[in-house]
Amino acid sequence: MIYFDNAATSWPKPDVMLEAMSHFVREVGANPGRSGHRMSAEAERVRYGAREVVAEMFGLDNPLRIVFTPNATAALNTAILGILNRGDHVVTTSMEHNSVMRPLRALEENDIEITEVRCSPDGTLDPDEFENAITPKTKLIVTIHASNVCGTIMPVREIGAIAGEYGIPYLVDAAQTAGTVPIDIVADNIDLLSFTGHKGLLGPTGTGGLAFAPDFDIEKMRPLYRGGTGSRSDTQHQPDFLPDKYESGTCNIVGLAGLAASMRWIREKGGVGKIREHEAELTSRLIEGLGGIDGVTVYGTKDATKQTAAVSFNIRGVSQSDAAEHFGDEYDLMCRVGLHCSPAGHRTLGTFPNGTIRFATGPFNTSEEVDAALEAVTKVAGE
Repeated sequence: MIYFDNAATSWPKPDVMLEAMSHFVREVGANPGRSGHRMSAEAERVRYGAREVVAEMFGLDNPLRIVFTPNATAALNTAILGILNRGDHVVTTSMEHNSVMRPLRALEENDIEITEVRCSPDGTLDPDEFENAITPKTKLIVTIHASNVCGTIMPVREIGAIAGEYGIPYLVDAAQTAGTVPIDIVADNIDLLSFTGHKGLLGPTGTGGLAFAPDFDIEKMRPLYRGGTGSRSDTQHQPDFLPDKYESGTCNIVGLAGLAASMRWIREKGGVGKIREHEAELTSRLIEGLGGIDGVTVYGTKDATKQTAAVSFNIRGVSQSDAAEHFGDEYDLMCRVGLHCSPAGHRTLGTFPNGTIRFATGPFNTSEEVDAALEAVTKVAGE
């Protein structure tokens, strides 16, 4: 089998992930930060260890600036709904995933104004357009780091610098780049970074979080929900410090044990830069091969240095659903087709409403698999 759906969730996972999760269930098992016994203390060490490895990957010195959530969507909602108020203005792009656009559209009904900076048909944009979009009411800038449709990487460092000049918080959706593209929150001028564990970080589903820049004032952001944190139990008011302010309820500690193990595996294998290099080689090979097949149209930058490993294309005369069926049934090739939860992105690329076929390689894929996939596309296009 060839698995080319890593932009949806990575597979396979490192063996150490499964081992860490099994060890936690069998040997630890307790609730972190809730009890005084040694099992609970060990569970808290596991969670703090996960904070440490995430903070290190994103260039943060303080692990307590990492807040864990069930996924990137929850992290994005926490930030968006926690910062914006009636009458505010927010700036985003025309390539966003629904995890950004759906919360914004809901807020639009409550008198929050949205400006979408238009991207080019390949998904790129001019960061100066953000400065033109800012108004006195702008209270947030939020963008993807890279498109989940065509992989185009946004100029986050430049956008963040503009946001910083105006004192506007900059929220970045790193669902497609965490673990596959190097990220340094401070150097990249990011205030808030949402991430998911089950994609490039090679962890289990149900893990993710929100990373806070060292100088971001959490007074600007109210919590999305409130409840038990294991701290300040003498008061009925939510704690006002990180990470507790945004981390109520029992966390997915089993998942965090697996996530931390997978992230340490990435570090031991050479780090995110090494993964980026490997995926860029496969992406370049894939783009070049698809470009040489008659009837195939490739979308995006068509430049592996300017995008992630997500490659979108269509085959003339073949519907996306039929293509997926052919690839799966005849060639044992797993991919994703359709709109990929990003109608905005497809409108920008000119592929709405039918969408595209998306191949997305990962760290375990090989050049031989890319060649086999290209042969499958050639045969389907020929039919």
